[in-house]
Amino acid sequence: MIQRKQSLFLFLAVCALAMSFMYPIASFDAMAPLGMPVSGQLNMVAKDVPETMSQILNGEPVEMGQRGYVKTWPLVVLTILSGAVAFASIFFFKNRMLQVRVVAVAFLLGVIDLFLIFIWAVDAFVDKATQAMACTEVHITYGVATWAIIAAVVLMFLAQRFIRKDEEKVRSADRLR
Repeated sequence: MIQRKQSLFLFLAVCALAMSFMYPIASFDAMAPLGMPVSGQLNMVAKDVPETMSQILNGEPVEMGQRGYVKTWPLVVLTILSGAVAFASIFFFKNRMLQVRVVAVAFLLGVIDLFLIFIWAVDAFVDKATQAMACTEVHITYGVATWAIIAAVVLMFLAQRFIRKDEEKVRSADRLR
């Protein structure tokens, strides 16, 4: 029965994780010396981040391999794994206990992904802005990708909860026989 509520939750979670690749994780605004505003974005699909103040002032592009470039590959790997595991779990509807375990793995990967976004990735960019560019007052605005990953984690939690409820209903029906 692929048309259950939990299958819909898991499909929506996969869609939210896919959507996180299209939008920025966070946007950063800071004030550089001489009152020059500096802004940047952290994206799931890596984009160039200016490294020095002269590059910002001159509008020069930054090479991908340049030192100080914020690498997001752990976020990409965890997001893809979480989405793949959640998508695969949709098709384990005949074995609910296995489906619960697989959804729990996807949920755990999503939580680790969020942990890395809030702790590792955002702090790395803020440290870079304050050290390399001597910026003050760095303001972080979390983007659509962050909220999409949060929504996916919540949807996976709800799916796991509904799978357990289905299993309880089946077990109670078996006891009555």
